Amino acid sequence: MDAERVRLRLFVAGTAPRSLRAVEALRRICEAHIPNRYDLEIVDIYQQPDLAERDGILAAPTLLRVAPGPERRLSGDLLDEGRVLRGLAIASAAEPL
Repeated sequence: MDAERVRLRLFVAGTAPRSLRAVEALRRICEAHIPNRYDLEIVDIYQQPDLAERDGILAAPTLLRVAPGPERRLSGDLLDEGRVLRGLAIASAAEPL
């Protein structure tokens, strides 16, 4: 997955503190492990409920790795860097998966 761009879609619930922390944590993780190789789309489930419904989102925050396939999803606490990297099958900068 080294050369491929990673496309991520993060579903959040408005500007709730948990949503803001998830966005901040995810950006920090991406910059540390896949800098300049990711696209991050942030979807507010209140403003775009159709997108949440289309992707089967039941809770926020939920993160989808849209590409490269297969799609992976991770819900709940996105502050644990190791959990996010494992859940999305992204190798950490320190050790490849």
